[in-house]
Amino acid sequence: MILYDPDPRPALSAYGIAIPIGPDAAREALETLRHEPRVAPLLESALTPRGDTEITREDLERVHSEEYVARLYSEGVELEIQRTYELIDSEGKYHRYDPDRAERPLEELFEFALETVSGSYECCRHAIEHSSCFYLGGGMHHGKRETGDGFCLINDVVLAARKIQADGLGRRIWIIDLDVHKGDGTAELTAGDDSIRTLSVHMARGWPLDRRERLPDGSLHPSHVPSDIDVPIAEGGEDTYVPFLEEALDQLDQLDNFEAPDLAIVLYGADPYEYDELPSSGGIKLTLPQMGDRDELVYRFLADRGIPRAYLKSGGYGIRAADPLTRFLRWYLLEEDGG
Repeated sequence: MILYDPDPRPALSAYGIAIPIGPDAAREALETLRHEPRVAPLLESALTPRGDTEITREDLERVHSEEYVARLYSEGVELEIQRTYELIDSEGKYHRYDPDRAERPLEELFEFALETVSGSYECCRHAIEHSSCFYLGGGMHHGKRETGDGFCLINDVVLAARKIQADGLGRRIWIIDLDVHKGDGTAELTAGDDSIRTLSVHMARGWPLDRRERLPDGSLHPSHVPSDIDVPIAEGGEDTYVPFLEEALDQLDQLDNFEAPDLAIVLYGADPYEYDELPSSGGIKLTLPQMGDRDELVYRFLADRGIPRAYLKSGGYGIRAADPLTRFLRWYLLEEDGG
């Protein structure tokens, strides 16, 4: 099953935001696959529009602080969006943002964030019911308890996991994060809770790990809270990526004495690809075959253990961002159809 948002969302420029985002990689991938005779029928059968699952304030408060959630549901949401999308510089001036050019209200981005949580939750639910699902959205893994961060206003990954638990659909959950950036918000939000295990494979250097390790009060910066298993990949270490990931998956399997979880949420992460154009993604440059090896390893590791697999798109920027996504969705559809 491939879950998608039925209504395309406006470009950031419609909100007066001048952050260059490339073509819609998901839309490009689907268009390519629709022209492949072997895959097209499988794709059309698998495509499912996101439903209308309501995400409530109570859902958010399972993950984010009451104070932060209160700001999101107030007039202060605009300021939170400006902070999260880095639209204000250190001097308090607008940065890459001109409200006079906005055609739509900035607070609409909060509504879209809630829709993303809805999609991620539905993806998890479908995976539990049908063994696997891929959502062409989601992956806001930088959202933290007290604040948004890195264009992630809220953390749909943990929100979906907590709602699955609250609804009694699953107790133990793995989060396997393959985005090029450390899943710092996810690690912070689940620290100390053995019901959610986290594995993050990411650049050893660069954002968000280039922040100071300690806050002014001496406490650990949320971006440096460790995942259960962190796999930092050094620059130039692309050949180590898949072997290190394989070792990490085995470690994850051992954390709970080989007891399989009820669900694995996988942040697909298209941005380790060598042609990704996001400046902060350059620390890992996997080739397309290496991306394929990564993807097949994770899929088969989970499938062989009978673990339901909920994929969230996550990452991928630039004119070639659709390359790895297209490759995986093609493989995924054929594999789901029997190989």
